[in-house]
Amino acid sequence: MNIYVGNLPRNTNEDEVSAMFSEHGKVAETKLIKDQYTNELRGFGFIEMPEKEEALKAIQNVNGKELNGRVLVVNEAKPRENRGGGFRRKGGGQRNRW
Repeated sequence: MNIYVGNLPRNTNEDEVSAMFSEHGKVAETKLIKDQYTNELRGFGFIEMPEKEEALKAIQNVNGKELNGRVLVVNEAKPRENRGGGFRRKGGGQRNRW
């Protein structure tokens, strides 16, 4: 199960976050999201836990818990929406003709 973790302090690391969740079960992967230009943490990340029961227990116990002065927001991750991207043209194929 994929878990969203928000409101992370910028001075934390993957080991620290993983340790919080591993108290409640097996953690398969921890991914903290960084800014692509500055390489600083963006304040959120994802935890993958293979056992759903353990993941639900972790969500319940870690949500609202404090880490380095910040209260964490933890819930089941929603599937990523396709936000499109690339170049889009406005309007149709016709242009104003006088």
